[in-house]
Amino acid sequence: MEQFDVFDEKARQGMDLLFHHYWILRAKHPEWYQLIREREKVLRRYINEKFGLRLIVHQYFIKLEKIPVEPERWMGIQHFQEPMDYAIFCCALSFLEGKEVDEQFLLSELCQEIQSDYPGDYPLDWTLFTHRKSLIRAVNILIDFQLIHTIDGDIGRFDHNEEQEVLYEATIYSRYFMRTYPEDFSTYSHWNELLQDDWKLNQEDERRKRVYRKLFFSPGLHRKDQQDPDFLYIRNFRNRLAEDIEKHSDYQLHVYKNTAFLSISEPRQYHQLYPNTKASTDILLQLAKEIHGQPERFVPNENGEILVTEGEFEQIIDTLRESYGSGWSKYFREKSTSAIRTELVAAMKDWMMADVDEDTSLIRIRPLLGVITGEYPADF
Repeated sequence: MEQFDVFDEKARQGMDLLFHHYWILRAKHPEWYQLIREREKVLRRYINEKFGLRLIVHQYFIKLEKIPVEPERWMGIQHFQEPMDYAIFCCALSFLEGKEVDEQFLLSELCQEIQSDYPGDYPLDWTLFTHRKSLIRAVNILIDFQLIHTIDGDIGRFDHNEEQEVLYEATIYSRYFMRTYPEDFSTYSHWNELLQDDWKLNQEDERRKRVYRKLFFSPGLHRKDQQDPDFLYIRNFRNRLAEDIEKHSDYQLHVYKNTAFLSISEPRQYHQLYPNTKASTDILLQLAKEIHGQPERFVPNENGEILVTEGEFEQIIDTLRESYGSGWSKYFREKSTSAIRTELVAAMKDWMMADVDEDTSLIRIRPLLGVITGEYPADF
């Protein structure tokens, strides 16, 4: 007989699925849904105690509301490119709230409603190619999340013809996509207030919940200064944290002087990992190796950060190109040094390995970059 009150391997797998998916749809992944239902009691208890997060178990889906401590640039919908995409997406969600399950509607009807509700300073104009592309991106995400189904037609043709018609159907999930808030949403004047409301419900053991969320939701956690309370908590309780994390997940905790992060030895297909298969990752590993090899040139500050100008960063890229360029992908071999810098800095920002000082344009390379280095074999 299975022990449903014990945090066993099934519970570990269930927690991993919850943390790596927006929601688990019963119709799409019945085996995942059933696994989590079987371990619902221990999962709910552990997630509430350590993370202070809400687990929603519904007849048609299971959803863990993942609220970060601090929003990061990579936490958005990666397919979106402009703020307009998000605004159109939210207007579409509002439109879907008025639809019954399985009710059908035309793309022209959706366009008209979005246009009338759109909150931007300038109105939407579907004769503009950029506005149509933004709508296409938003609709594709509605489809990806299974908030609507396509009955007939192709949204892809809308980019060349604003008269293109498509028939859609609303799903049961459309009314559950947005999380509920303690107050009427219109009473909030800034996104910070949403986070503050969440912590009002999690005042007990807030520090622990902040640390667990940071470790599980982010590539890494950096020490901000000597008295950074979250990092001090990790340093002071590292053994207890490591033991608990390894007992309840497949991750291992690593703590260095200025950074802490989780790693996994046997990743699953749906995990996002560093290093990954992208060509930019190869260059980032070589970049870390180059900086490591010149401690007299690259001297970190007290928080382990290295500050370089755009010109210094490009000098490093030129050095790497000379040493390893013949092994780079064609995409990077043909790019200018400044274009490579732009792309690498963007990738480093996404992995919390760098940021850029807005006042000085200095690139702040963070300790997480130096954790893993790499180089091609001698005979590459």
